[in-house]
Amino acid sequence: MNQGFHMIDVGGKAPTHRIAVAEGRIYVGTHAFELIRQRALPKGDVLVLAEIAGIQGAKTASQLIPLCHPMGLDQVQILTELETEACAIRVSCIASTHAKTGVEMEALAGANAALLTIWDLTKMVEPDLKIDGVRLLAKVGGKSGLWLNPAGVPEWVEDKVSPKPAQTLKGITASFITLSDRAAAGIYEDKATPTGVALLEYLGATINGTHVIPDEPVELTRLIKEIQAEGTTRLVITSGGTGVAPRDKTPETIAALADRVIPGIGEQLRLYGAQFTPFSWSSRGIGATLGNMLIVTLPGNPKAVREGIECLHKQIPHLINTIDNIKHD
Repeated sequence: MNQGFHMIDVGGKAPTHRIAVAEGRIYVGTHAFELIRQRALPKGDVLVLAEIAGIQGAKTASQLIPLCHPMGLDQVQILTELETEACAIRVSCIASTHAKTGVEMEALAGANAALLTIWDLTKMVEPDLKIDGVRLLAKVGGKSGLWLNPAGVPEWVEDKVSPKPAQTLKGITASFITLSDRAAAGIYEDKATPTGVALLEYLGATINGTHVIPDEPVELTRLIKEIQAEGTTRLVITSGGTGVAPRDKTPETIAALADRVIPGIGEQLRLYGAQFTPFSWSSRGIGATLGNMLIVTLPGNPKAVREGIECLHKQIPHLINTIDNIKHD
């Protein structure tokens, strides 16, 4: 049976922060370009009206494109740049939202609406106009994460969709522990450790040590006590052993060692992870303190490790500073 056209059902998806950037150019010729530059077109200031029209175009994309989902936008920004040598105006549209689907069409609709408005205001002085190079430059959000146009994007676009993070973990010394029977035996490649270490270093942390051990509570207890005794590690991230398999005992092991368990850390990790997969709710990860160390237990999947660190990295310095205000025997 041919079902015909239909909108994609996004009801089962969780909302995520999404950004899209689109651009295009309109070539207007020498005479019209000078009038636009001087803001002297007979119909008025084309650049101002193009900005307004672009915002309106992005907001009404679903009314123009039949299968486009109606979207509540957080922000729309229209940028115009005069390119003297080409006698062209480059228009960029940035659209952002927290939603279940992307904002690519809104960004493209905004760019096109701005370009067509420039055409409308310019045609009486120069009918030979050309719109060219309309394309999606970048998008971020949802399971697919970050996408940059392989033909290249301006640096400001990359910064917009993938801003360089503040060094939130600068000055914090961290140890990373992977718990995996197969990885410890050398029959499975440990991908969690390089993923976690790379992100921790990216955020400014100093890595004090990495360890791959079996899913053995005794082994984990011994290692945690050794790290504590060494005295320089402030943050311990574990990966693995947070599920419901018989040998998944990382949360219980850490809870038995801890001075305090921090229930909110586990709750926040599960809530954050549920944006990407419902299986996040089956993870039993926790946060805890031991002496002057903060311990966070993450799942063994490298993607979950990345998401967990992304979820908590802004809170970790606050938690460690709070620990420093607690007297320990």
